[in-house]
Amino acid sequence: MDIKKTKKQKQTMQEKLNTLRAGVLGSNDGILTVVGVLVSVAAATTDKFTIFIAGLSDLLACAFSMACGEYASVSTQKDTETSAVDRESQLLKAAYQDELDAVTRHYMNKGVSKKTSTAIAKDLLDKKPLETMVRVKYDIELGHYLNPWDAAFASLFAAAAGGLLPLMAMTFVPGTVAKWSMTILAVALTSALTGFISSKLGNGLVKLAVIRNIVIGLITITIHYGVGKLF
Repeated sequence: MDIKKTKKQKQTMQEKLNTLRAGVLGSNDGILTVVGVLVSVAAATTDKFTIFIAGLSDLLACAFSMACGEYASVSTQKDTETSAVDRESQLLKAAYQDELDAVTRHYMNKGVSKKTSTAIAKDLLDKKPLETMVRVKYDIELGHYLNPWDAAFASLFAAAAGGLLPLMAMTFVPGTVAKWSMTILAVALTSALTGFISSKLGNGLVKLAVIRNIVIGLITITIHYGVGKLF
């Protein structure tokens, strides 16, 4: 019972991490795409309404684009997993010995003797054949699939939230110097946050990820400012 509970908790945690990953990616895209449009337009015109409408339009487009992309991606992964389960279900009926050999090889590759591996394989396939095969071959927990709607909504709201702070800074802060300063600060802070979260999720170097994201954000501002000035 404890083993089942542990597996369920592990799978639930994995689902939460994947949803959070989708949110981080969405937020990062929201920051960069929205600030890119804002800076380009603001460099070309001082009309606040034009800047606001351009930034808001891009924020909504980015948010829904990211959500649709995540939904399609996770749905494809889910379809692949369910297809693998169906295939293994058929193979257990049509080629049981091949399936038994596959599980035996799996444990032999882990350093277990052939005799013991064969005994483990037979025991597992007698008790939980389909669950064993999808776990051994595809590292899938039977009945636990990623939810495309969770990933889509996480990406949608994160992308919108990521672009919201630069949008507000560029359109509502009075004064040219203060407006640009607050926009740059907003990009730096939000980029640093997404870098921090992504490094924690990937067990990477926090400092490197934060600095990398801030630099990318500043480069984005510089490039789009130049593009805006051209027009």
